[in-house]
Order: sequence, then structure tokens, then C-alpha cells
Amino acid sequence: MDQIAAAQRADLYFETHPGSPSAVRCPKLSVRSGVWIALLGRSVRDGIAGFGPTIEAALRAFDNQYLQTLRPPAPERLTAERTTV
Repeated sequence: MDQIAAAQRADLYFETHPGSPSAVRCPKLSVRSGVWIALLGRSVRDGIAGFGPTIEAALRAFDNQYLQTLRPPAPERLTAERTTV
């Protein structure tokens, strides 16, 4: 798939999910060995990334990872951690 077609598919995803982290942050898209990567940051190790067989799947995975990275721990996890410390 060429870069123009990939950008069009990403734009369509952003239009249908306007408030999503990927629409707001516009991660860099690339493909490696048939797996699409949506990356925000310098590397997969140091950034936030989503992987998938399609551009849309990679962007959905990115959105989920982004939200999980920013979401505070669940209250039951905090309680369990406090009782074991």
C-alpha cells in the first residue's frame, strides 16, 4: 500500500473517531513484516505504540494503549498494594 492510501485510511479513521487519542495525537504509521505500527514517541520501547494487521487495527490498539498508559490504577489495586506494603 502506498503512503497516500495509508494516509487516507488513517484520515478516515480519525474522522470516524474524532476524539480518540490517535486522532488528537496523530501517531506515526509504519509497516514491518506485514504488521502496521502506530507510534507516538522516539521508539516502541520509549513511546506509546499500537500494532495490528491493518491501519485501523493499529490505531485502535494505539488508542487502547494510550488510554491505559494515562489511566490511574483501579481502586481495588491501590487498596491491595497498600495492605501489602
